[in-house]
Amino acid sequence: MGFTGFTKEDFNVFLIDGLEARMEALKETVRPKLEDLGGYFAPFLSSLTDDEMFVHVAKHARRTINPPKDTWVAFSNNPRGYKMLPHFQIGMWNTHLFIWFAVIYEAPQKETIAARFSKKLAKIYKETPKDFVWSVDHTKPETIGHGQLSKDELRALFDRLQNVKKAELLCGYTIDKEKVIQLGSDGLMKQIEDVFQKVAPLYRISQNRK
Repeated sequence: MGFTGFTKEDFNVFLIDGLEARMEALKETVRPKLEDLGGYFAPFLSSLTDDEMFVHVAKHARRTINPPKDTWVAFSNNPRGYKMLPHFQIGMWNTHLFIWFAVIYEAPQKETIAARFSKKLAKIYKETPKDFVWSVDHTKPETIGHGQLSKDELRALFDRLQNVKKAELLCGYTIDKEKVIQLGSDGLMKQIEDVFQKVAPLYRISQNRK
């Protein structure tokens, strides 16, 4: 059927009390939509990056007590996993949707990737749109606006990624839930395509490509 857009009910899933009840609602309402997005954007990202991209929908399988506060679909060039690799994500919290390029703490190549980012600091600083955001922790909704960062502050984020064991770095765009609902399926797909095109250079730098 294809992606039909997100609704208020989809975002309200994160307000449901209890692990089982929230997981049930996630599986029934949100996960099929993430799978639809995965089916659409895997080939899109494959052609954008020249790497075959595989879809990984969050299962939250290890949770035993705390219900998930966010959920996502991730894309990486490995069918077995994504956390250990530079990857792309589309996901949501109760308040907003996020579209990320991500290097999280499980990535063993983190230091090398951070060094590549530092080398291309001027290019990344200039070419990242002002209304894009950075995150230093994928488990928290807070972000840092690119337009508010100085070049030295961006360099500090790259240095942190390189030198702090648990550090991570994500770059992309967030959209308030009201706007997401308003955009509908076509509008949101176009927005996601646009964001992925603008963060794809970070992926290429992470792979040491031009």
